[in-house]
Amino acid sequence: MTDLTDLSQTTGEPLTESQICGILAQIDLDILNLLRDGKLAALKYSAPGAGPQTDRAANLQALLQARESYQKLLHNLPLWQTTSADLTPP
Repeated sequence: MTDLTDLSQTTGEPLTESQICGILAQIDLDILNLLRDGKLAALKYSAPGAGPQTDRAANLQALLQARESYQKLLHNLPLWQTTSADLTPP
């Protein structure tokens, strides 16, 4: 499948609390895996066909920034959702 060039043909709903928590859990797992076994060495690496080289410390920084963004999104979710109904007889 080819990459999208813009978002004009995409649709979706806002993320739910459980979806955001799932994303945060995955980010936490990725961070933990980077921190284990000395995987934060400053060695440059790249995957074939995956773009430019990077290092694990840069990936950690990107994960921490993503986590902060999703944590803010979770924090800004409404605490109460209300509905109303007209119960007067027709």
